[in-house]
Amino acid sequence: MTDTVDAAWQRILTLADEPARPDSPLSEAFAEMVRVAHAEPRLRGLYPWSGMWELHFSRCTEQRYTWDILYIGTLADGRYYVEGPSRNSPRTAETESARVAVARVADRLPPACGPAFAGNAEELAAHETARGRG
Repeated sequence: MTDTVDAAWQRILTLADEPARPDSPLSEAFAEMVRVAHAEPRLRGLYPWSGMWELHFSRCTEQRYTWDILYIGTLADGRYYVEGPSRNSPRTAETESARVAVARVADRLPPACGPAFAGNAEELAAHETARGRG
């Protein structure tokens, strides 16, 4: 894991442990999701980012991030959903378990996924093309 990826995980873990709205059922569900995702070695090497109570994973460390990995979100009742990889993709699962949601993402990673590439999506694509994988 690179220092950049590790720092991003530490920011997300800190955010999850200090929710802005502690009375929200989304706060604890989000915190659990982040902890479980961080514990999964196949995801821990990817660059995490979050927004709207969702946890996304990128194969690169800089914006524009990759959008080729499923992501996990929290529902109002504290359950989880898995969608993606793009916003136009259908929801693939809903579950009460963060572990089930994380496993679904980890089991559906693209081939040869990780560790995260230092750079943005365009630089990653050029790198993969040069290596004959693009």
